[in-house]
Amino acid sequence: MTTIVKASTKGQITLPARWRQSFSTNRYIIKEKGGKLEISPFNLEKLEEQNEYTVFDAIRDNKKKGIKAKDLVNILKKTL
Repeated sequence: MTTIVKASTKGQITLPARWRQSFSTNRYIIKEKGGKLEISPFNLEKLEEQNEYTVFDAIRDNKKKGIKAKDLVNILKKTL
């Protein structure tokens, strides 16, 4: 399904209710890919299942020290 939405003066867009009701979350991931925006539901449980080790550029973001994905998930759970 395709629909047109307008960004507010603050840059916010509204996802139609019929789309939001299809997912059991109120958080979404937005990625830019090839000049397009990809919006996906954020599912913390699926994130926990992934076997990723480093979740950010440790050299750039954390003085060359990596962080395990499960540690990041625990930090995210505390903020949600």
